[in-house]
Amino acid sequence: MQHYVYYPQGVCSRQIDFDLDEKGSIHNLVFTGGCNGNLKAIGKLCEGKTAEEISSLLSGNTCGPRPTSCADQLSRALIQALNQKR
Repeated sequence: MQHYVYYPQGVCSRQIDFDLDEKGSIHNLVFTGGCNGNLKAIGKLCEGKTAEEISSLLSGNTCGPRPTSCADQLSRALIQALNQKR
């Protein structure tokens, strides 16, 4: 299992931590900062799902007037992690 740390931009959360197993499944997803309850829920919903599945689902999600969101930033983090893994 490989641990990844991502520093989101343009959103309230300051850091996203997660692990990817050898199959590309997400584990131990934690956001630092941001909307605590919503981001805990995202972590629970993503547990065990593949990075590709979650990235595709959350990519392009916005937050209010912002062109991105914590969910969209997670999508970007997962794509970056998959690219590093290859």
